[in-house]
Amino acid sequence: MRRLRVLARLLRVLLVVLLGVAMATLFSMYERLGIAASSERRQRWSQLFMRKLSNALPFNVRVVGQVPQQPMLWVSNHVSWTDIPLLGMLTPLSFLSKAEVRNWPVAGWLAHKAGTLFIRRGGSDSQMLRQQINQHLQDACALLIFPEGTTTNGRSLRTFHGRLLASAIDTQAPLQPVALRYRRDGRIDALAPFIGDDDLLSHLMRLLSHDCGEIEIQLLTPIPSAGKERAALAFEAQQAIQVALFGAEQPVAQPLRRAKAA
Repeated sequence: MRRLRVLARLLRVLLVVLLGVAMATLFSMYERLGIAASSERRQRWSQLFMRKLSNALPFNVRVVGQVPQQPMLWVSNHVSWTDIPLLGMLTPLSFLSKAEVRNWPVAGWLAHKAGTLFIRRGGSDSQMLRQQINQHLQDACALLIFPEGTTTNGRSLRTFHGRLLASAIDTQAPLQPVALRYRRDGRIDALAPFIGDDDLLSHLMRLLSHDCGEIEIQLLTPIPSAGKERAALAFEAQQAIQVALFGAEQPVAQPLRRAKAA
């Protein structure tokens, strides 16, 4: 029975992936015909795909807080690749992802067609990326980033990188901080984190072979960005998520002072 359950879950995921491939293929056809798909349209279709994928994943989802009605720069702690569909189902969103994801089989192509922006570690294209994020926000398209820059085991936060928040200051877009907490059997989920040398397929099969876990998505109070220095803004967002996840158990390092705002 357990094997049948795993196969049924896997089949459901594969059917959703096929739906995503069909949608991405349609966007490719539009491009070849010279028909530009707007960011808004890509986000709406992406949200549909993310909702279907989230429903196929073995998680019971609890959302706390209100989904913002205006475009914001969303910032969240990062535990797993599953963070993306679970957040993407809530509202039309674009994502900022590490460049390596672009080369993932199928998933990288789908992410590209959905309008994901890719960032290279230590790359020299930071100004171009900043302009792209600015354009997203100016076009009233919400964007989500993971300012830790990598995934964690869900038991702590890494330092938030302030340079990724510069566009919020440029466009005066508020930040929407999000706290993600995965739990299983009343404890922090050890299966959900996608860390180390893990690969996507092995991680997915581990999730599908176990009972459903729980994911709590806390949409915290938005943070105004106008007139703030990016390191201070990053610290404020990190502290809000820190308190939501762990209370005052773990201290958050104060940001370094800078002579002028970036």
